[in-house]
Amino acid sequence: MNAVLQLGLVGFGKIARDQHLPAIEGTVGLELVAVASRHSHAEGVSSYPDIGSMLDAEPGIDAVILCMPPQPRFDAAHAALIAGKHVFLEKPPGATLSEVQALIALAERQGVSLFASWHSREAAAVAQAKAWLLGAEIHSASIAWKEDVRVWHPGQTWIWEPGGFGVFDPGINALSILTEVLPEPVRVLSAELDVPVNCAAPIAARLTLATGANTPIAAEFDFRQTGPQSWDISVETDKGSLVLANGGNTLAIDGAAQSVDVEAEYPRLYSRFADLVRRGESHVDLAPLQLVADAFLCGRARPTEAFYD
Repeated sequence: MNAVLQLGLVGFGKIARDQHLPAIEGTVGLELVAVASRHSHAEGVSSYPDIGSMLDAEPGIDAVILCMPPQPRFDAAHAALIAGKHVFLEKPPGATLSEVQALIALAERQGVSLFASWHSREAAAVAQAKAWLLGAEIHSASIAWKEDVRVWHPGQTWIWEPGGFGVFDPGINALSILTEVLPEPVRVLSAELDVPVNCAAPIAARLTLATGANTPIAAEFDFRQTGPQSWDISVETDKGSLVLANGGNTLAIDGAAQSVDVEAEYPRLYSRFADLVRRGESHVDLAPLQLVADAFLCGRARPTEAFYD
């Protein structure tokens, strides 16, 4: 392996440009050498139309970063792992649980690192909230994760297809935080899924969840929010009330704003990935994806008006 990890990035959309590129550039020991994208080209590095072309032309790549929609991600990850490359999966790690489990087994056989990243877990206030909740008696929790899909996902038709997650594409961020900060596992009791009549994935969802000790948790996700957006998690405990807002980047205890760390979600992810590769380890936490899968499994679909972007 090279002293500096040479990276190939697959899928060069807005998140890759805005978040992944600066994080790679700012992380010591990482270098982006190639990009694979059907429609975009990156300045200063080699560009290819697909991952196969990139792997064939760039045998020196050490690791592959996958920033593509979840539906085609398994094939790309499989190709990278078979080629002996370490793999960084943008969230969600795959379209299904079984395909990610297959990737875990393949990475182990190949002796390479597989990292399923959950960027919202690296938000500025999440670690502090987790530490505060440790040892607390949790009475209840709630999630309000509501945003305007036309603002945050314009023209992304894949999100409405099978495997595209619909409102759970952002909603899984909330679930990744919830499963990180609560000290015990979470399960789905029931779900209501509002599915536009011309789509395969929900535009809104309401989940009833509970911890293993039956602490109640209510979650509401909606892609139809206009005006102020909501990315909030509230927890009631014997120590007081905790509110993680702004996607996990602000924290209040009993209404008092707390001083938190700087926002650096993607730099933290890349530092973690580089460390995993150096240690020869993988990290794939499927808890957030499992909750989404369970919501589809036990949820009741309710047809709602057609959605047009």
